[in-house]
Amino acid sequence: MLYQISEEVSRSELRSFKFLLQEEISKCKLDDDMNLLDIFIEMEKRVILGEGKLDILKRVCAQINKSLLKIINDYEEFSKGEELCGVMTISDSPREQDSESQTLDKVYQMKSKPRGYCLIINNHNFAKAREKVPKLHSIRDRNGTHLDAGALTTTFEELHFEIKPHDDCTVEQIYEILKIYQLMDHSNMDCFICCILSHGDKGIIYGTDGQEAPIYELTSQFTGLKCPSLAGKPKVFFIQACQGDNYQKGIPVETDSEEQPYLEMDLSSPQTRYIPDEADFLLGMATVNNCVSYRNPAEGTWYIQSLCQSLRERCPRGDDILTILTEVNYEVSNKDDKKNMGKQMPQPTFTLRKKLVFPSD
Repeated sequence: MLYQISEEVSRSELRSFKFLLQEEISKCKLDDDMNLLDIFIEMEKRVILGEGKLDILKRVCAQINKSLLKIINDYEEFSKGEELCGVMTISDSPREQDSESQTLDKVYQMKSKPRGYCLIINNHNFAKAREKVPKLHSIRDRNGTHLDAGALTTTFEELHFEIKPHDDCTVEQIYEILKIYQLMDHSNMDCFICCILSHGDKGIIYGTDGQEAPIYELTSQFTGLKCPSLAGKPKVFFIQACQGDNYQKGIPVETDSEEQPYLEMDLSSPQTRYIPDEADFLLGMATVNNCVSYRNPAEGTWYIQSLCQSLRERCPRGDDILTILTEVNYEVSNKDDKKNMGKQMPQPTFTLRKKLVFPSD
């Protein structure tokens, strides 16, 4: 809807938008280079635009061009129809209907087949990084990562996702891949999953060329504004990469960073923001900030292998994803890197509004 409005607005109408929003957004923010989508993003940041918050946008559109207001009204009518349709098909009994609709309100819909796309960006070969980036001259290839990619493929295929694998991607290629899926129509899907297996540092992941991609920039490719067909649906990211080079003290293995012969590390460095400030995002990180994560070249990573095992065991029981990730935290935290006396603690970050369950049937 927002994208449609932005396409309909002329240059003179854009100037009118900026003028009429001066009370809500300071004039210095509304610079000449700002397009309408930029303005919408600024409105979202100020919590004056979003689901159920269309009053200001409607007021401005009504003053500028009534046809823009019609786009919003049509969108609201369509949304109401969708909700009504979903509730009315639950049951013919009003009492049953009320009870079950309340339950469904607390759980994300997960009925479509496929449930959605599951991207698996799997970086193994870091020869370009060693060659082009001096500080990464000793970074290792991520041996064993194919075991993680295989486990993710098997697990999410069983959970009815359409797998989209991408191997050995530079940062530019990662952005291009995400852009493709950002622009896709996900209307017939209930969810979106993106798994990134790579080296990293605090707040970033590395492409195979050694360039850095901030995790926040990757997850924010799928905000409601940028990918409207996923608005209100869960966007799930699993990232296997170190977030620093510190060891969580405990006991040793390999890390997804760059030392040790038996266990390896997937290193990473600082930045605190990982997901957009809007609902329906979940980010599962292999480790907390500043710390390494471990990969066994013969078995795969602690985090991804534990995640896949827990999903396969607990999804058929109807457990929600946060319950499953709590178990993953427990399982991974009980493993030891005996060489460095190190441990690993995964970190989920989320803005989910409901329970997220992946039915296996």
